[in-house]
Amino acid sequence: MLFTPLKPMLAITGKEAFDDVQFIFEPQYDGGRILIHKRQDRIEAYTRYGQVVTVKFPELLEAAKAIQADTAILDCEGICLRDGRPIFDDFNHRGRLGKSAAIAQGALLHPATFVAFDVLYSEGREHLNEPLTRRKERLADIVMDSTVLTKTMYIEGQGRALFDLTKERGLEGIVAKRRDSAYRLDFRSSEWLSVKHVRTVEAVILGYRTKPFALVIGLHFRSLRNKPVGTVADGLSLADKQAFLAIAEQLHTEKDRQTDTQWIEPRLCCQVDYLDRTDMHQLRTTYFRGFLPHKRPEDCVWPYN
Repeated sequence: MLFTPLKPMLAITGKEAFDDVQFIFEPQYDGGRILIHKRQDRIEAYTRYGQVVTVKFPELLEAAKAIQADTAILDCEGICLRDGRPIFDDFNHRGRLGKSAAIAQGALLHPATFVAFDVLYSEGREHLNEPLTRRKERLADIVMDSTVLTKTMYIEGQGRALFDLTKERGLEGIVAKRRDSAYRLDFRSSEWLSVKHVRTVEAVILGYRTKPFALVIGLHFRSLRNKPVGTVADGLSLADKQAFLAIAEQLHTEKDRQTDTQWIEPRLCCQVDYLDRTDMHQLRTTYFRGFLPHKRPEDCVWPYN
């Protein structure tokens, strides 16, 4: 089990925050899932997809000292803090660096912290089938909090209060976990529920699809303009669709028949809510809020914060 890629347990999407004494509630941090493996002085870090990223995070050498066990596998969220808040793009940037000089500079400018929330293995024993509360006790015994590795906080029963607190502090949301849940590798479990805060972005409309109808939206990034970041269909009324098509007809450029996408000149903007995005900035669970007739398309920039 040690030093082999493991696919972590995942949460399903929850509809709203709730209170329940059968659950514990943790903050959800905006970073990247990392599994840390340790045996004595050796430490390795794996992404949720099984990629070894140890060399990208020199901080892990210090993190090894905070693990008070000869062998361990910890499930963590890797984050980079800016003004006390985890910034997704900073950690994502660290994970893309390859040259040693860039890695060293990245560690200096955007130091990483690994927030541990579960233990899968320690001192030669698997803990997958133990209840979550017992694994939390083991985690408390073997992790000595430091600036590089720290245990996540959690509360019992009071999900709504933590959800409000995470919104106040600019965090992503919460995860609700059944107290007695086992850890199931490579499984998305209804015993873990992810409840995220809605985020809003102002995007440029790059095109549309007709089967079914959806707007293709984009944003400007530091190195790329008009990058498609997803589609939005929910929230669009028939009147919205008709008004858009009347204008879009005059802005047609090329048609991609393979994806059924009619591209248009990037002149129109809209406001969109979303709950999540991928490492490649693709927005998920989107909802149309309205057109922005006075918004300049060149101002539709990915929010780096």
